[in-house]
Amino acid sequence: MKQDVRILLLGEPKVGKTSLIMSLVGEEFPEQVPPRAEEITIPADVTPEKVPTHIVDYSEKEQSDEVLRDEIIKANVVCVVYDVTNEDTIEKIKTKWIPLVNGDAEKGNKVPIILVGNKSDLRSGSSMETILPIMNQFSEIETCVECSAKNLKNISELFYYAQKAVLHPTAPLYDPEDKQLKPACVRALSRIFYISDQDNDRILSDAELNSFQKSCFGNPLAPQALEDVKTVVWKNTSDGVQDNGLTLNGFLFLNTLFIQRGRHETTWTILRKFGYDDNLELTDDYLYPELRVPAGCSTEINQLGHQFLQRLFDKYDEDKDSALSPAELKNLFCVCPYMPWGADVFLTVPTTEQGYISNQGYHCQWMLSAYLDVHRCLEHLGYLGYPILTEQASQTAAITVTRDKVVDLEKRQTQRSVFLCKVIGPRGTGKSAFLQSFVGRSIVSKGNPSSAFSSFVVNRVQVSNQEKYLILNEVDVETEFLKASDASCDVACLMYDSSDPHSFDYCASIYKQHYMDSNIPCVLVASKVDLPEAKQFHGMTPAEFCYKHRLPPPLPFSSLQLDSGGRNAYSRLAWAAMFPHLNGSDMSSTSFWLRVALGSAVVAVLGFAVYRAVARLK
Repeated sequence: MKQDVRILLLGEPKVGKTSLIMSLVGEEFPEQVPPRAEEITIPADVTPEKVPTHIVDYSEKEQSDEVLRDEIIKANVVCVVYDVTNEDTIEKIKTKWIPLVNGDAEKGNKVPIILVGNKSDLRSGSSMETILPIMNQFSEIETCVECSAKNLKNISELFYYAQKAVLHPTAPLYDPEDKQLKPACVRALSRIFYISDQDNDRILSDAELNSFQKSCFGNPLAPQALEDVKTVVWKNTSDGVQDNGLTLNGFLFLNTLFIQRGRHETTWTILRKFGYDDNLELTDDYLYPELRVPAGCSTEINQLGHQFLQRLFDKYDEDKDSALSPAELKNLFCVCPYMPWGADVFLTVPTTEQGYISNQGYHCQWMLSAYLDVHRCLEHLGYLGYPILTEQASQTAAITVTRDKVVDLEKRQTQRSVFLCKVIGPRGTGKSAFLQSFVGRSIVSKGNPSSAFSSFVVNRVQVSNQEKYLILNEVDVETEFLKASDASCDVACLMYDSSDPHSFDYCASIYKQHYMDSNIPCVLVASKVDLPEAKQFHGMTPAEFCYKHRLPPPLPFSSLQLDSGGRNAYSRLAWAAMFPHLNGSDMSSTSFWLRVALGSAVVAVLGFAVYRAVARLK
């Protein structure tokens, strides 16, 4: 909504433009009227809409045509004043003043016009019979007010209607020639309808209508008023009321009726509550509320956010199978101008056997979105109506900004729920298989090349009886090169191919280059343990390297056999991210690390031995 309103008064000499302004300000008819009134500013606190209003007079004698053109450009609304007793001044409305104001303007960009019939005290009847054809001819005319500067009749109303024409404009909403809502208005109101339809039955029930009414206007409708509204819609539409509720067509008709009856402010109140500006675009303030994320902190969906997202899931899970099919997912995001999740989401999160997004996968994807790009996540929550449906000031109420990771290290504990793991290793080591196995899929069974899979996956893991979210990000780099930004994470998974003698040397190099002197914990994973083990061409074996650098021994992984040992690798990664202060600690003095790391070492060594023994027998 505009921050102030500029009203310009035009018309033939002697019609009373200056008298109208002075009567409004002085609240009495002036005995002496100057050729032109100086610009008047009415403070916000004395205007009905609480917006500062500037009133500008015009005089042909005192001002040039160039000044007039400048004033028309600056004006938000123009009041064309005529004398109700002078037919010539009425004729000049259509032959001179309206063409002067909007002659070159395109449809939809015209300055709104209020016709003002002054000197009504000198005429017994109304001039409206003469004015109505002019109003029908020019769609930019908002209304006509007959008034009298002498007896103050309708003076306040005149300037109220002028202010209203600016703050609640007709042009973006309604086409008076076609007598219907404009497409942009239909789109905005349709989004509002779908958000307000909380059970997804395509009908606004009495409860939903009252919730909508309370959200927009502060109070629910009285039962009789609710019935009256539905009766009006039912009498005027063939499909506006169904099962005693309001359909989308009924909702659109109701807003059309408001506009046709001059109650634009009702529709604008609804639109602005749901985040729209004067151009029927969602405002940046609504979509991108300010959220400060200091360095070292991360962002997560909190309990409030998950509760809202679960209600949304339940609303659109029409077959109640605890999963969203592609069609159901499309319906969920129908209130967005574009599809927020691409096709790769089905390769990023856990899915059902049918390939649908499971309830767990749905929450995982939202966590991934909030962690990687919180501002985009806030935008999507805004489209979905989060602040309206939850009665929160903005979508930021759904987000928790974690404390600095440095503080977590100092306090040796974290409240974080989401951790990022970079999976780094030479090409061909099985990183994509490792990622897809984490969300329950096998590359072998799918038969797709690794490039067909997402570079991110996310899933829930249990760590010390707590549920956490672990994001795995495959870093695809050249063998000799890794950027520092690619190395930054909560835990690094350095993966080497146990059947390739050159593979481990790369991991050792990356560790020394990026992680040896950092606070980022590292876990080594030996992939393809189903193949014969090759001696690594490095100065020491992987086990010796891990012992020297106080790292847990390499964890075995095979995409062909996802046993508990394979699943243990993901839990170990999450555990390392959750307890980074144990990274590089002295094993001889940290009993907790001894219990976990040595226990894992025994399991890993036995796992290697048993697996290879079985492999040789085959």
